[in-house]
Amino acid sequence: MRNQLNAALKEAMKNKEAARLSTLRLINAAIKDREISLRGQGGDESIGDSEILAILGKMVKQRQESARAYEEGGRIELAEKERAEIIVIEDFLPQQLSEEEASAAVEAAIAEVGAESIRDMGKVMGILKGKYTGQMDFGAVGPMVKDKLG
Repeated sequence: MRNQLNAALKEAMKNKEAARLSTLRLINAAIKDREISLRGQGGDESIGDSEILAILGKMVKQRQESARAYEEGGRIELAEKERAEIIVIEDFLPQQLSEEEASAAVEAAIAEVGAESIRDMGKVMGILKGKYTGQMDFGAVGPMVKDKLG
């Protein structure tokens, strides 16, 4: 994943794609920030692909919220800039699951842990996060799990 990001960064530099280059630098900065915070906690300094996917997912969500706020404030040009950054970030995320696929994944996770009540929600979400980080919006999946367990 890191190699893929570095290759894209070099390509953006070569092709003089300023907007893409800026976003890729933001991604690298977010990854380095996470590594520094782990180092401060005495943990392993390098992070794996799943952690990078989580960072990218968080960055997309932040930009979606910013774009919405800019639109509400009448700042369309800033909203468009946020959306352009989302497109660049999503290039590195796996394909998002459709609602039907997410529902099937939730049911499979419930069956896997033998969940019977809402108290088992944490186990189900843990399985889903382990298998589908970057592929589903866990904010939307949480209520789906609650409905199936409730």
